[in-house]
Amino acid sequence: MFDGYTVALIDDDPPVRLSLAQTLDLAGFQVQAHESAEDALAAIRPGFLGAVITDVRLPGMDGTQLLARLKAMDPAIPVILITAHGDVGMAVEAMRAGAYDFIEKPFAPERLVDVATRALERRALSAEVQALRAELQARSGIESTLIGRSPAMQLLRRQVQQLAGTAADVMILGETGTGKELVARCLHLHGPRKAKHFVAINCGGLPESLLESELFGHESGAFTNASKRRIGKIEHASGGTLMLDEIESMPMGFQVKLLRVLQERRVERLGSNDEIPVDVRVVAATKVDLKALSEQQKFRSDLYYRLNVAVLRLPPLRERREDIPLLFEHFSALAAARHEREPEPLSHAQSQALMAHDWPGNVRELRNAAERFVLGLDGGDLIAPPEAAPLTLTQQMDQIEKVLIERTLLQHKGRMITACEALGIGRKTLYDKIARHGISADDYRQGGAAAGGD
Repeated sequence: MFDGYTVALIDDDPPVRLSLAQTLDLAGFQVQAHESAEDALAAIRPGFLGAVITDVRLPGMDGTQLLARLKAMDPAIPVILITAHGDVGMAVEAMRAGAYDFIEKPFAPERLVDVATRALERRALSAEVQALRAELQARSGIESTLIGRSPAMQLLRRQVQQLAGTAADVMILGETGTGKELVARCLHLHGPRKAKHFVAINCGGLPESLLESELFGHESGAFTNASKRRIGKIEHASGGTLMLDEIESMPMGFQVKLLRVLQERRVERLGSNDEIPVDVRVVAATKVDLKALSEQQKFRSDLYYRLNVAVLRLPPLRERREDIPLLFEHFSALAAARHEREPEPLSHAQSQALMAHDWPGNVRELRNAAERFVLGLDGGDLIAPPEAAPLTLTQQMDQIEKVLIERTLLQHKGRMITACEALGIGRKTLYDKIARHGISADDYRQGGAAAGGD
């Protein structure tokens, strides 16, 4: 059921310990049985992949003391207390101190299995989150920027490492939001040009009338309002890297001018007859197939072949779904640091929902989803598992029962005797239901009286 996970069971009564261990073993759990808290502590280490189930009353160190020691060692280890009827108040205090749950004697085997299952599910989730964070912290260089375990991302990182130290022009092909500029910056920062400028231009964001001046620069008086010399982007990027984003949107008439610059590595400012040599690496980024555009006469074929030296293809998220949890954890950590918040870990169902989504906006969309999650603005549409199964009749009745008990406790200010009378059930039955629904009777008391008293 939980491969690699263990239930540590502590009870000083040999027959009881054997019976509980057999119950858990038959349910598919790996069990380590101990007769004392001291014996269990000697076998449990930080990072223990499992849950602890312990009787409260033990010779020597008792269950609550063991809880405190375990929480100090590793707060992620779930601890479940087994209590006698008179220990419920103690158990409630222990839950406030960090216990995962408590089971009141006598209990059905199904109750023990249910609590153990939920505890291990939580431990598995916390272990997964810790592993993701450790993996992110261990990354360095290109791996800390181009994040992902998928074969496609491993290939991309190898290609970037191979190309970063060269002067070859590069074409990056990827859908919107896949991180084309991020890859271009990696090529720049991990190569010999990192001390010089990285200049990025969105070719679709500039009017054609300004494009030539922006890229080539101009001399004073070259045109109306040109009051002083301006150094163009290509000249400014000399020694470094020039990124031409959305190059498919560059006007056809200007493409031939860019082609000449790429071939000659010289640029003329508007209004000047002097050619200025430039040493620039060009990274062109596009979300479309430039070869197909050139065949349709919508992009110059000679420019396409000039740029088509080294091509990096960025996979969309839907083709590397195994990277989504790692990326989401990375973006959540960044957002949490920025907003000074601590994000809640994703449940298994939420992780599955993230991986099932197609992410048409790719990494950019995922980053925004992580930020909304940290801010509590997810809206339940994406983070919640899609098409959740309808509640069964038993689940619906449990919800109704919990609401009725909470309402009655509120009306009677947490007094158990009068609450039992109002509900028409015995105190033992009420305690069982309170424990099963995770209700804290003390929350409804005035004056904070100990649970179990009236």
